Amino acid sequence: MTAGILHPYDAPPAEGGATEVAPGILWLRLPLPMVLDHVNIYALDDGDGWTIIDTGLSSRRSRAVWEALLSGPLSGKPVTRVILTHHHPDHVGLAGWFQSKGAELLATRTAWLYARMLTLDVQEVPTPEALKFLRRAGLSDADLAKRAVERPFNFADIVDPMPQGFTRLTEGTRLQAAGRTWTIRIGHGHAPDHATLWSDDGIVLGGDQLLPGISANIGVYATEPEADPLTDWLDSCRAFMPHARDDQLILPGHKLPFTGLPFRLGQMIENHENALIRLLDHLSTPRTSAQCFPPLFLRQIGPAEFPLALVEAIAHLNCLLRRGLVSRSLTPAGAFSWERL
Repeated sequence: MTAGILHPYDAPPAEGGATEVAPGILWLRLPLPMVLDHVNIYALDDGDGWTIIDTGLSSRRSRAVWEALLSGPLSGKPVTRVILTHHHPDHVGLAGWFQSKGAELLATRTAWLYARMLTLDVQEVPTPEALKFLRRAGLSDADLAKRAVERPFNFADIVDPMPQGFTRLTEGTRLQAAGRTWTIRIGHGHAPDHATLWSDDGIVLGGDQLLPGISANIGVYATEPEADPLTDWLDSCRAFMPHARDDQLILPGHKLPFTGLPFRLGQMIENHENALIRLLDHLSTPRTSAQCFPPLFLRQIGPAEFPLALVEAIAHLNCLLRRGLVSRSLTPAGAFSWERL
């Protein structure tokens, strides 16, 4: 039995290049303009064309990389199918571009609806609901005034328009690609209805549900401020356990392919449960969401990391609230004050 996580490949493919990780399966990388500077893409050889898993952001650079890939490692064969693991921009950004070239899009219903809705929902300034969400998280009046006049992040900035029409993936769906039969298993928490693909010969396309070394962001947003995605995430990790084996090759959405999935699932559960314990101790004194970073991240959070840190802090607080371990009340400033019971 594997004692932990092992990486069969010690380096990723070069930009515009590919690494064959199994017969008929190529590992590609697309650049991202952020600290996490890449997303992994997988190309499955179907003979007369390719099925690709996710697409990268919509940008001139991404398209240029794809043109190099299509004419180089992908041998000039067309992309006939795009399988979307989840709706986040680094995974869905060029799905519409490939559809415009004739590719079929396969996705869970929730992932497709979120992606299409968010590309159509362009905002020049934050909505009142978004500002209320930030106020309740504990942002100062000065921060709120600054954000109120700034253009917020919009999916349409980095995701191509998505035409109508997709093929739905559901739990237990079986499909053929790269000479293999794959079973769809759905996870939750990082993104609703996140598709993972498990082959009969021990290869797992994990998206962001199954990552080595880093934790997928688990966040609560103004669209659903009472959500408890952390419980969804923990439940999904436990639901994957009966299907996990040490010898499976996990092809994740970021970082390096790995083996040792049972260990990694247990590690992800333990990491969040320990964070909840530290957070509960931190709440011996009443705190706002924005004051809950130290026990969760154990490091300084800078301005660039603040938005994701905030939504993850709220996810952990909502989980504790659901477990009946904390209470919350509104301060005169309109922020939620959280306290251990």
